[in-house]
Amino acid sequence: MRRFKCTIQYDGTDYSGYQVQPNGLTIQEVLEKTLERMHKHPVKVIGSGRTDARVHAQGQVIHFDTELAIAPASMVKALNTLLPDDIRVRDCKEVASDFEARYDVVGKEYRYFVRRTEDAFRRHQSVLIPYSLDVAQIRLGLAHLVGTHDFSSFCVAKTETDNRVRTIYEAELIEQGEELIFRFQGSGFLYNQIRIMVGTLLDVGRGRFTPEDIKRMLEAKDRNVAGVTAPPHGLYLWEVFYPESKKGI
Repeated sequence: MRRFKCTIQYDGTDYSGYQVQPNGLTIQEVLEKTLERMHKHPVKVIGSGRTDARVHAQGQVIHFDTELAIAPASMVKALNTLLPDDIRVRDCKEVASDFEARYDVVGKEYRYFVRRTEDAFRRHQSVLIPYSLDVAQIRLGLAHLVGTHDFSSFCVAKTETDNRVRTIYEAELIEQGEELIFRFQGSGFLYNQIRIMVGTLLDVGRGRFTPEDIKRMLEAKDRNVAGVTAPPHGLYLWEVFYPESKKGI
């Protein structure tokens, strides 16, 4: 058996998230059914983590085992021939048998896209915010999120893990034409953390909160003090990071 590590991108619009579930079509389900067609038996796919319904990915990472005598580049071509157009394999590498797409992760980058004008072609890929935003105030608020903090105020109250301390290495707001792009890079993120941080920062941009309120929210460790959860379709899992030793053959 050989282990392959693939980097995939997908438009999450028509899916109920990444992970297999009883109600609704998921990315993992489509990947596993496609590999089953190739292998003539079930193939388990392990991802670096979940994404919710309507959330997209530019750099989700998966691994699976195969007995097929096929080169990684040929695996990319074969999968992209069989997969629907809204799921694409960008890269494939053979890795050691102990590689784990989920447990070997050392960091992730997410991006959240906001547009300030109507755009029929971006309606499922970015969130329309038609009101005025103070970008300078948002950037001041972002600065408070960088570093190691307890992010209890910025995750779902019933988050499974008790340890809600995470480290954000970089957080920035990029202006690109009529779009604003929130970029977060960190050791890991809690359930809905990015969407709650973005929803709160947008409220900072509207004047509902001050940048200093972000610091007070972190200290409060209470979901009720932070802002709304931003919609899912502006969010992208952009890149997943692994140790140099786990990057593949």
